[in-house]
Amino acid sequence: MDLSKVYIILDHPDECRNIGAACRAMANNDIKHMRIVGKKENYDVEKIHILARDGSYIYDTAQFFDSITEATKDCAIAAGTTRRRGQNRKGKLYLPEEFAETADKLTGSEASETDGTKIAVVFGNERTGLTDDQLKECTMGVTIPSSNDFGSLNLSHAVQIISYHLFRKKNDHLTGYTPLSLERLDKSVKIIADNLQKIGFFKVTGRNDMEAFWRAILSRAALSEGEAQYLEKIFSKAAGLANKKTDETQN
Repeated sequence: MDLSKVYIILDHPDECRNIGAACRAMANNDIKHMRIVGKKENYDVEKIHILARDGSYIYDTAQFFDSITEATKDCAIAAGTTRRRGQNRKGKLYLPEEFAETADKLTGSEASETDGTKIAVVFGNERTGLTDDQLKECTMGVTIPSSNDFGSLNLSHAVQIISYHLFRKKNDHLTGYTPLSLERLDKSVKIIADNLQKIGFFKVTGRNDMEAFWRAILSRAALSEGEAQYLEKIFSKAAGLANKKTDETQN
């Protein structure tokens, strides 16, 4: 995924604050190109900067157009975001994660300047969303599932959700932590078994079954390195305290 080829299009947004918040949402997710269908003189740059904060540069470099068609003419696809379904609403609406798969294929890799092409994601006005006519200017539809009782999303929130899915697709190799390999886990299992044996928890003949038990349960837990080390310390300290108490009793 080359996020530099992703263009966020805002069609006649009403609120300057929403534009600023959308800039911040984009900056959070490494998406830097904004295009606005509307007149630049209709917006208060100071109000936009207040909400955009360090993402203000996105608005400062934004381009302005007279129509969605003009704003997306150099892109391979124009994905219109919509909550409503219907005959005139593109038929099949993609979920954000499904759209991210398409975007990944089209934008190519950021390692190559010639690989991939630009794509556009179009967001409608805060009050009306994209009308049927505006959605016709798009080539596909994307929807964000939300409550039937209150389904309308704030513009900047919708930008955040779509931008995040694109960002996560680019960085799908990232995890919150790296689970231990079985080879490393076996070291923890040995430490646990050694310490249990020291305090006489089982006879030597029962060690294999005990190790198999801990290996199975810890592998399912997908421990991190820090968690494994903490667990090892608990059993080592417990064995040390037990042996100390035994020595004191004997003396």
